[in-house]
Amino acid sequence: MNKMIRSAASFLVFAMAIGLACIGAEAGDLDLKRGCVYTGADGIDYSADCGTIVVPENRTVPESRLITLPIIRVRATGEQPAEPIFWLSGGPGSSNMVVGGLEVLLDRHDVVMVGYRGVDGSVVLDCPEVARVLKNTGGNLVSEASLIRYGRALARCAESFQADGVDISGYNVLEVVEDMESARVALGYERINFLSASYGTRLAQYYAYMYPDSLFRSAQVAVNPPGHFLWEPDVLDELIEADAALCAQDPNCSKRTNDLAKTVRSVYQNMPSRWLFLPIDPGKVGFVTHFMLFHRGSAAAAYDAYIAAEHGDPSGLAIMSLVFDQMMPSSVTWGEWAAKGFIDYAAPRDWLRDMNPAGSIIGSPVSLLAGGGTLGGSWPVTLLPDWVHEAQASDVETLLVGGNADFSTPVQFATDELLPFLSNGHQVILSEMGHTNDVFGLQNEAMFHMLATFFDTGEVDDSHFEYQPMSFELGLSFPDMAHAIVNVTVAIGLLISAVLVVLF
Repeated sequence: MNKMIRSAASFLVFAMAIGLACIGAEAGDLDLKRGCVYTGADGIDYSADCGTIVVPENRTVPESRLITLPIIRVRATGEQPAEPIFWLSGGPGSSNMVVGGLEVLLDRHDVVMVGYRGVDGSVVLDCPEVARVLKNTGGNLVSEASLIRYGRALARCAESFQADGVDISGYNVLEVVEDMESARVALGYERINFLSASYGTRLAQYYAYMYPDSLFRSAQVAVNPPGHFLWEPDVLDELIEADAALCAQDPNCSKRTNDLAKTVRSVYQNMPSRWLFLPIDPGKVGFVTHFMLFHRGSAAAAYDAYIAAEHGDPSGLAIMSLVFDQMMPSSVTWGEWAAKGFIDYAAPRDWLRDMNPAGSIIGSPVSLLAGGGTLGGSWPVTLLPDWVHEAQASDVETLLVGGNADFSTPVQFATDELLPFLSNGHQVILSEMGHTNDVFGLQNEAMFHMLATFFDTGEVDDSHFEYQPMSFELGLSFPDMAHAIVNVTVAIGLLISAVLVVLF
């Protein structure tokens, strides 16, 4: 998904307005102006409104200070629009103002984006000290010493915000739900629809419980029921084993490995510390592996690197370790990620043992980082009502969509733990598809036909989807990249040497 919103005025001026909007403002104040443009994937510009809404930082505190959140409303193109569609993005730690491809829904619906507190508005829970620690792990991201440093960095970040007057206890999932309700009221909508993805589906679930009369229909993609910001190793093992079975049926993949799951386990448990001059951090490789397994294309690249390593070329693992350093520390707003996602990590556990049990294929590196960080103090978790930790009954018309190869939000949890509570629920499971990019992108036309039909009529029409088997084929692999880097480095070295010879 790419950002498709651009303002007609200077974006800098818009950003400054966010910080200044609270002067003399009251909770619920909406400052929305025309002049923005939504550029669809079809290349057409659609009229939009941009602005801010003022909300309390912590609604449980009567004298809470105010913060501002950005709002973008893309106006429906039809003459008689139905209920608007509010977008809820994935994360946590990521913006809710990033979305594309929704022009198919604009014929009958406004599309609304409300910024996530802690990442989009006047307070951004950015933690540069965490990013520095994640890059400098001492050789293993998920070693006990590294986890302690990570937890301490999160604690220092939280203390710094508190010293600056930020009430970090207000940055929780229920306050985000309240922000959406405040936006609905301020925009004058009687009822709204939700289109949500991943983490956003959890918010949609909470909203359905808290404001059932305000919600018309809810489409949840890559569904995350309560408790599943935490990934258990045995679940990841099962998913890798499922991919291994697909590999065994694939002529090219099966030629390279007799047992893909066994290959991944062996390489992960016996990872070298470097390849040539490039270091290999096993914890970073594991972290990147988990994220790459979210989607089919990147999963194939990850498996290819492990297979190559088994055959004596660990260069792809070195690139995966490098990818972590270049992308992960700066791609997540770590304070916001902790403030929202840590609600599923409240129960005390032996994280080092439970998230890397003996015999597991890769354990659960992401959960080990999140839970293991509590060894060093970590971000203070806001205590929320007990009901947020379990699915609740709902009569809202709800569509659940997911792929059965999704390593981020395994589809069986929506089937077993959420669907039974939805009296008007329907689930569509897409064979051999992964997380959100697969579901939205692999068969985009079929997906948005189903969404448009659901929002317009309440019917679920998945007839346009076709079976699309998992492919292990690659273009440019990680080992290819690694060898290209070495070749370029050697060539530059030879060139410098030649120049020095000529000059001296």
